[in-house]
Amino acid sequence: MKKTITTLLLLSCITAFSFAQSIVMTSGTIDFIKDQQVIQFTFSYDEMLVGKLTESEYVDKKSSEYNAKEEGKGDQWKAAWYGDRKERFEPKFLELFDKYMSEVGITAGTEGAQYRIEINTDFTEPGWNVGVMRQNASVDLSCKVKKIETGEQVASIRIRNASANNFWGTDFTSGYRVQETYAKAGRELAKFFIKKAKLHKIKD
Repeated sequence: MKKTITTLLLLSCITAFSFAQSIVMTSGTIDFIKDQQVIQFTFSYDEMLVGKLTESEYVDKKSSEYNAKEEGKGDQWKAAWYGDRKERFEPKFLELFDKYMSEVGITAGTEGAQYRIEINTDFTEPGWNVGVMRQNASVDLSCKVKKIETGEQVASIRIRNASANNFWGTDFTSGYRVQETYAKAGRELAKFFIKKAKLHKIKD
């Protein structure tokens, strides 16, 4: 029994770390950010896939399954699925982006912003956690950087397999698991900007 549990834990770790996150600039330049203090963000979920399904197929399937087990549970799940975007995912992304970018004098916001980063979630893997085994949640994001005044696109960035998990393994709800992937994406995008644009921390 002990050997079986050890094997399951090992498989869980392999699942969690099999794929590494990548951030790639597919076009343009990020030199613009050197002269900015505020960056505006927008979020969309156009044509998003969830696992191997379209989002609408996934939502219909899961809400039907939950409603079949308990009346109304699927409807509650569906409301949370969409509500988590504004309540959890997007705020977490911006929170972690700000945490790192504020060190170099840049924050996310609207007032005074000259550039907007339009983020679309292309893919979501909600993951799962059954205690001894798990699959981390992950998201793929496409980022278009545009001048607000003219709408001109100056750069395109792709974030692939932004994945994170709760250290204590207590992330049993998909909303919490996915929330952590957006936190990871926000942090890594900030670090990408800091490294590629060679930004320096503000002196105290």
